[in-house]
Amino acid sequence: MRGIYAIVNQADAMLEVARAALDGGVRVLQYRAKSGILAGGLYALRTMTRSRDALLIVNDDWRAAIAFDCDGVHLGPDDEHFGDIAPVRAAIGARLIGVSCGTVEEAHTAQTMGADYIGVGSVFPTVSKGDAGLPIGVGGLALVAAATPLPVAAIGGIDATNLPAVRATGVAMAAVISAIAEAPDRQAAAAELVALWGTT
Repeated sequence: MRGIYAIVNQADAMLEVARAALDGGVRVLQYRAKSGILAGGLYALRTMTRSRDALLIVNDDWRAAIAFDCDGVHLGPDDEHFGDIAPVRAAIGARLIGVSCGTVEEAHTAQTMGADYIGVGSVFPTVSKGDAGLPIGVGGLALVAAATPLPVAAIGGIDATNLPAVRATGVAMAAVISAIAEAPDRQAAAAELVALWGTT
């Protein structure tokens, strides 16, 4: 797990956003469906990511990750078993488990529980996630990342203008939503982010 980690929300243009991200070189994709999993959409994403040798992570719903043979699940504070991922690990097996963190203590807990990676943020202010909390900044990101050997996906308000600063902290990944989804040319935006990550 490394590079640009694109999150696609369940919406009318979801498949177009996902295709643009993947065609732009993104190789980690997360499906986020806060109003419930739509089987057709998730099946299409699974087919799309497989054809491009990309990982597909499901947000919140580890049962869907199993049912659709996805590569993993990402759990946040409001999700089932967030505080004790052992039951999820028992069910999900070798699939990846990501856990949201915002502090050094939370990163230590995620590591102790056996998470495979952590999502850290919100790094910058964001409108893509209403409950993201106050931004921790690049300094906060660096502090949390340095506290664990787990791969870190920075998240929150990341775009081409601040990506080099995020990359400089040594994190493994940068998660983006609107930087691709809201771009006039989504594939070009994804390609720019991938290129910036590789050259920074």
